[in-house]
Amino acid sequence: MSKSPAHKATALIVDDEPDILELVSITCARLGVVAGTAGSLAEARGLLARRSFDLCLTDMRLPDGDGIELVREIGAHHPETPVAMITAYGNMESAVTAMKAGAFDFVAKPLDLHVLRDLIHAALKLGAPLAPAVTDADGSDSGLLGTSAQMREIRTLIAKLARNQAPVFISGASGTGKELAARLVHSLGPRADAPFVPVNCGAIPGELVESELFGHRKGSFTGAVSDKQGLFQAAQGGTLFLDEIADLPLPMQVKLLRAIQQKSVRPVGAEREVPVDVRIISASHHDLKQAVDRGAFRQDLFYRINVIELFIPPLRERPEDIDVLADSILRRIAAQIGGEPQRLSADARATLHCHDFPGNVRELENILERATALSDAAVLEVADLRLPDRQASAAETQPGSSDAAESVAPTSPQQQTADAPDADIDIGDRPLEAKLDEIEKKAILKALDTTHWNRTAAAKLLGMTPRSLRYRLSKLGLD
Repeated sequence: MSKSPAHKATALIVDDEPDILELVSITCARLGVVAGTAGSLAEARGLLARRSFDLCLTDMRLPDGDGIELVREIGAHHPETPVAMITAYGNMESAVTAMKAGAFDFVAKPLDLHVLRDLIHAALKLGAPLAPAVTDADGSDSGLLGTSAQMREIRTLIAKLARNQAPVFISGASGTGKELAARLVHSLGPRADAPFVPVNCGAIPGELVESELFGHRKGSFTGAVSDKQGLFQAAQGGTLFLDEIADLPLPMQVKLLRAIQQKSVRPVGAEREVPVDVRIISASHHDLKQAVDRGAFRQDLFYRINVIELFIPPLRERPEDIDVLADSILRRIAAQIGGEPQRLSADARATLHCHDFPGNVRELENILERATALSDAAVLEVADLRLPDRQASAAETQPGSSDAAESVAPTSPQQQTADAPDADIDIGDRPLEAKLDEIEKKAILKALDTTHWNRTAAAKLLGMTPRSLRYRLSKLGLD
């Protein structure tokens, strides 16, 4: 809740140790927060019955009960009051249990004043007006689009997760929009004004992971010519998104676990740890439970990052979202290259609904980017989508399909080569999309060089329209 200038924020501190009560009360006073103290569950319940508080900080073990009980009671009767848990040093099981019960964060004994102040600031922000949760039926305000029941439920859950600081693990197949969901959790929460720092753990060489995450000091290893800030420090006050966390080497998993638990990092070559205040959101398309069973992922780290799991279903399980996504993608493409958005014919939409989308939303984007690049027509037809014949045929044979849609586009020599079972194709160790982009980039650069960078002539040489060439140049970063 927002406070008037004359109203001071209030905190309820619950602990049976007088020293802790005094330390937290003094810290609150220095931050302009009025503290009420209680030494037991009974005293805390009495204070809550008489007045409201802007935040609560409670010990795990109390003389007459468990702090988890208080977390649940406040969540049920005072949902607007964020609760943080004071845990014993190293007792991460208690911290995880508390956050699963509804605590928004935790602080370990002995209390670190930097961590305590950051926690109080974060709690008070939870009471301030935040960005509104998504209300549009299709999720257009959030970017996480879809009208299906699954996507509506996901957006509702994200709005709840945004008001919590517990680590979130986002699972789902590649291309479903896990990073988009992570960004939405960040943007709707109290950390929205601070950085959102995404990192693909699988893209960092193993020997550089520690330096990238934690930073390093000058001279700490060959090539360290200056001090470097790590990604944890770059995300200070905000959110660190660890994508493909399953790809982290086991030795690095140990150090990551310590950094999360202690809320501090030690740059490579440094003598002291540096406090950090970041929210951890992680993701992977791998099954982490299976990775734990195989010994490829640490169970204690899995337990720590998977406090709350958010599953993003594949696109094939929510076909009703395809039209909303397709229309949005076409509008975005038109905004990038200028002009009116192209539309999909009824048969083209039916064809997309028959496709199983192994690449999920990312594959839909690629299909439409290719179609718009190769066609200048206002309406995209089935042939423009260039999907496998069996899926195009499935849509075309549906009742109500037009006769025009039944005609099959002639197969190009390139397609014949690709379809040939004995074609000599060098797959290599890179994704197919990356190889195709590289081939396309070389062909475009060669055409531009041949025509002395006359784009109209280069487009004619490549057999495409100038509009299509402009789009490809923009997509490949050549403009």
